[in-house]
Amino acid sequence: MALSGDLWAELPAERRIFCSVLLFSWAVYLWEAFLAHRQRRVYRTTTHVPQELGQIMDSETFEKSRLYQLDKSTFSFWSGLYSEVEGTMILLCGGIPFLWKLSGQISGRAGFGPEYEIVQSLVFLLLATLFSAVTGLPWSLYNTFVIEEKHGFNQQTLGFFFKDAIKKFVVTQCILLPVTSLLLYIIKIGGDYFFIYAWLFTLVVSLVLVTIYADYIAPLFDKFIPLPEGELKQQIETMAKGIDFPLTKVYVVEGSKRSSHSNAYFYGFFKNKRIVLFDTLLEEYSALNKEPAEGEDGENEEAKSKTKNKKQGCKNEEVLAVLGHELGHWKLGHTVKNIIISQMNSFLCFFLFAVLIGQKELFAAFGFYDTQPTLIGLMIIFQFIFSPYNEVLSFCLTVLSRRFEFQADAFAKKLGKAEDLYSALIKLNKDNLGFPVSDWIFSMWHYSHPPLLERLQALKDAKQE
Repeated sequence: MALSGDLWAELPAERRIFCSVLLFSWAVYLWEAFLAHRQRRVYRTTTHVPQELGQIMDSETFEKSRLYQLDKSTFSFWSGLYSEVEGTMILLCGGIPFLWKLSGQISGRAGFGPEYEIVQSLVFLLLATLFSAVTGLPWSLYNTFVIEEKHGFNQQTLGFFFKDAIKKFVVTQCILLPVTSLLLYIIKIGGDYFFIYAWLFTLVVSLVLVTIYADYIAPLFDKFIPLPEGELKQQIETMAKGIDFPLTKVYVVEGSKRSSHSNAYFYGFFKNKRIVLFDTLLEEYSALNKEPAEGEDGENEEAKSKTKNKKQGCKNEEVLAVLGHELGHWKLGHTVKNIIISQMNSFLCFFLFAVLIGQKELFAAFGFYDTQPTLIGLMIIFQFIFSPYNEVLSFCLTVLSRRFEFQADAFAKKLGKAEDLYSALIKLNKDNLGFPVSDWIFSMWHYSHPPLLERLQALKDAKQE
């Protein structure tokens, strides 16, 4: 041990940094693989509905959810292993400095020399995201058209999938490249306190994106329609008014065109809040509960022809209970608390980045001996050097999220929605083939929402009160 310690101490600082990054990356991967193995063992061995679930889930649904989650876990193992090996090979083979050099050659041919670092950085970013999209494409295809298709969730055609993927890539670049160029410019001209200006810039960008996402970005991918006038809309407006939620609009998004998984969320700032309901959540509006209309053509007809297992969805009272839970997050300040935590973390990271950016050993560790590009510094420090901190923070946020979920359930209970939320959670678990039995360590580490049985028990106690 002493000899190995001496050998480690004799290594140059940049080699110690590089080896530490690789070792930590594999340590995290092995820990995640160990947890996933424990959970897969639960999937394999729990073949009968446990007694405490007898009144909640029938044996057929239980078996479907078990096989679905087992397939997802096996897929996650192989995709995770590939990702880890790919990342390791990129680091060992000098993929990052190679791509930076290639970016310089491309920008140079366009008339932008080495002094145009921001232009080179944008070319680098474009090439890196393109490489990631191409290498990730086979995994995404397999997940969508094998696993999700096999278990009745995929509603996409191959043409729709590729059209959607290209659209996402283009929209991402249209946002990512300008934002990155401005951030790099601010860092370069910001002087000693550039980290404050960089943090303020990212804060403004995040708030703008949250504001415009549902109105201008999301509609590029999914169809949003106002919830038709009727009993459900009236009940939603009454509930929102009762808790002083400044609701302005309620939308239904055609999520069934892509997947039969269901969801609901709200967005907006100050007095301009909107609620979005996936049509798969609504028993009355889901295309999965309707027969395709004759004479339809185009993508809608193709998507509907792929519908296999009709999902149950939720009744109006259950939809209101789910919204009661979501509005509980707003009323209890969970959204604001998450924003504050996120921005405190962002400020801390930019401050530490300002402290570390001058360390040439960090750049040398990843093959940059003569230059210290700002974008590469951001990548090295935020992605690699901060990785231990990020793992700890992620776990703490997971614990906090579970606490918030219980509090939101309790809020829905105060609205008198305990019984409806109880039945809605069971339906949503069934519709999404969630497996209600989990390994305790896997659950503790990964689940941002409490396990179904724990939520149901809390609501059951509420109903009995």
